Amino acid sequence: MKNENVSRFQKVSLILLRLSLGWMFFYSGITKMFNSDWSAAGYLKVAKTLPDFYQWLSSPDIINITNFLNEWGQLLIGVALLLGIFTRFASIMGVLLMALYYLPILDFPYPNAHAFIVDEHVIYAFALLVLASFRAGRSFGLENWCSKLPICSRFPRLRNFLG
Repeated sequence: MKNENVSRFQKVSLILLRLSLGWMFFYSGITKMFNSDWSAAGYLKVAKTLPDFYQWLSSPDIINITNFLNEWGQLLIGVALLLGIFTRFASIMGVLLMALYYLPILDFPYPNAHAFIVDEHVIYAFALLVLASFRAGRSFGLENWCSKLPICSRFPRLRNFLG
């Protein structure tokens, strides 16, 4: 469904959802970057699901790469959502990140003491899927402008990548 077919209320709702998720990712990434004590190792070492994979991500040889990808991934997803550019790609990367955050804490069917199967990571992932499917960057974002650039005319598939 293209954004031309949605009501004003729906567009405003998509904009607010995109901006709030964008801010959440941006803030989370930037605070990790400026906190020299932060590391994903503690979270990963206690993984209940796929413990070998998460132990590998937290190993001394890999943890700096894991931390870098986590910090910059969150920051760039946040910037993309805030600016409304590459929204589809950023949303899909956000879904992937939410899955990577959800699995280590999952002691099926309880992701935490106050949830049964569904927790905030699942809700964020579904909200990001909504943004990706509705091309949320086309409403009050830079994707309309960017999709009209000559490079998008030359490579039409880039328009789908943008959002």
